[in-house]
Amino acid sequence: MVMSGETAGGGNGNGSAAGAAGEGARAQGRGRDRGQGEPAAPPRISLRERKKQLTYRAISDAAIAMFLERGFDKVSVAEVAAAADISKPTLFRYFPAKEDLALHRFADHEDEAARVVDGRGPGESPLAALHRHFLAGLDRRDPVTGLCDVPQVLAFHRLLYGTPALVARLYAYQGRSEAALARALGDGVTARLAAGQIIAVLRILAEENWRRIDAGESADAVYAGAVRAAEEAFVQLRRGLEPEG
Repeated sequence: MVMSGETAGGGNGNGSAAGAAGEGARAQGRGRDRGQGEPAAPPRISLRERKKQLTYRAISDAAIAMFLERGFDKVSVAEVAAAADISKPTLFRYFPAKEDLALHRFADHEDEAARVVDGRGPGESPLAALHRHFLAGLDRRDPVTGLCDVPQVLAFHRLLYGTPALVARLYAYQGRSEAALARALGDGVTARLAAGQIIAVLRILAEENWRRIDAGESADAVYAGAVRAAEEAFVQLRRGLEPEG
């Protein structure tokens, strides 16, 4: 595993997306995190793939709106299919489980940490790249960092963390994030151990930010403490994962 400044071999390559409001919150500051080692923009996609993505989003948007209004457990898959004007079999071709209707946008972030590592600049260590990326997310109030007080994002997070089935499903997404990051770090047991620690740190930092905002603090009020917590967390990671000297 490579945690210092050399290029990691093997593999290509965290958090929450909260519907259209979360996407908009990220878009407001997207241009502010394009410094050294920022992952390259994704390649152009075909018209067919674009239409498929739009269908995914339309179905999920309909589902999330119903979940927010009535609660996850009180909305059936059949009702979501009817609202999206598709059949249940068609819905299940897009979303294998009901939980994925609410969580599928996490798939956009499954390999985010891995992409940050793969796209870092020469001489920049994986941890330095991830640290920089997380701080930039805090600065632009990215929902993935938990530091976002947009009302729609807060409503989604309350739905997520208040629904045991969604929390359980979220761990599967985080497991795939760990696997992608481990590949970017060089694979093997040591890389997997490092990836597990890093993804856990990112999750805990985001959850703590969300907890404070849910208790009534604004994102601006939480920001300084969130930065301090991130600095401390990455110091601990460096002590445990990067070679001395």
